[in-house]
Amino acid sequence: MGRRVHPKVEEAIETLNMKDGPTRRRLLTGTGLVSATAAASALLTACSSSGSTSGGSSAAGQTTAAIGNFPKTPAWQFWFVNHVTTNVFFAPTQFGMADAAQMLGLPKPKWGGSQNSINSEMVTYLNTAIAGKADGIATTVVNSAPSDATFKTPIAAAMNAGIPVVSYNADGPIIKGVATPGTNRLCYVGQALYLSGQQMGEQIKSLAKQGQIVIFIATPGSANIQPRYDGAADVLTAAGYSVKSVQTGASTSQEGNAEKAFLIGNKDITGAFAVDAGSTELLGPQLAGVGLAGKIPAGGFDLTPGTLTAIKNGQLNFTINQDPYIQGFLPVLYLYLYNLTGGLVLPPDTDTGLTFVTKDNVDPYLNSKTTYEGSDGISKPTLVSRSGPIQNPLATTST
Repeated sequence: MGRRVHPKVEEAIETLNMKDGPTRRRLLTGTGLVSATAAASALLTACSSSGSTSGGSSAAGQTTAAIGNFPKTPAWQFWFVNHVTTNVFFAPTQFGMADAAQMLGLPKPKWGGSQNSINSEMVTYLNTAIAGKADGIATTVVNSAPSDATFKTPIAAAMNAGIPVVSYNADGPIIKGVATPGTNRLCYVGQALYLSGQQMGEQIKSLAKQGQIVIFIATPGSANIQPRYDGAADVLTAAGYSVKSVQTGASTSQEGNAEKAFLIGNKDITGAFAVDAGSTELLGPQLAGVGLAGKIPAGGFDLTPGTLTAIKNGQLNFTINQDPYIQGFLPVLYLYLYNLTGGLVLPPDTDTGLTFVTKDNVDPYLNSKTTYEGSDGISKPTLVSRSGPIQNPLATTST
């Protein structure tokens, strides 16, 4: 009479798509293992540790477990290219990409590029992803000139090699609200940046009296933040304000000093604002340090912990949320679906929206420690309870 195979062993063998051979037959009979559960566990652990690669994992023959009605797939390895890899703004983006991959049974995407918005370093990482046979690439496109081929060339090389590419957070040049990405990426996931700048300008108009408005910007000309400045400046200039642009630098260690130096010598300004996460986070304390906090309106972009605290403390009037978690989560989902369907499902351009966070609605952001906000000490998604009316974010897509 044949020996019955435990269901857990059958499941493990089926999951790993093992062909017939000595190892498979030993597992079917349980030889050398104390239990069927141990057999399955040992098999899955061994294959998990031995099957990892530095490039696209599909080439190594790894597969994922079936998810519901979805089929098993190669363990696709996606790569994220970023311009400020250690910036706190992108903490929720990294959680988002990891959470999506975990949900889909895929390896955690690789993360790299440049710490200081150096395009050549980003291109090097892009080329490394291509050479590593990535199964999909998500990249920011921060070049600002329409004729600049910095990202056009490597993205085209990836696509020509059969590697799908999407952009997130920044998509190349935007001139007066018109996007001219200049690359053949599949889609963009992020905010409509010039229009979000216009919304910021309208908010400033409602808060600041006529006079000089300063807008701090980390790296002028960068395609992820220059359009915001342009949108705000166009609205304010048309309304009769004088707008001053002040560069703070790509490193957060520079930004606070640059803000302080300007504020000390220009206490007659009627408002102080910023268009990037680092400059916004440091603006509140710098205003407080020179005695301007609460005396002039101030605000900026993104939901870093320091910015949220500055709003709670009355140092900033508002910040604008562009949902960085979604900018990590959706590219993974889109690349997965593109690979799953053989390119039949094309990912759409996706506007991640615009929400003003003020002292009236900042508490839920401060009180919820989640991967969605990039909170330290949190390692996995959690269920967040909610109640009350829902505030609809402003659409930033042009019509």
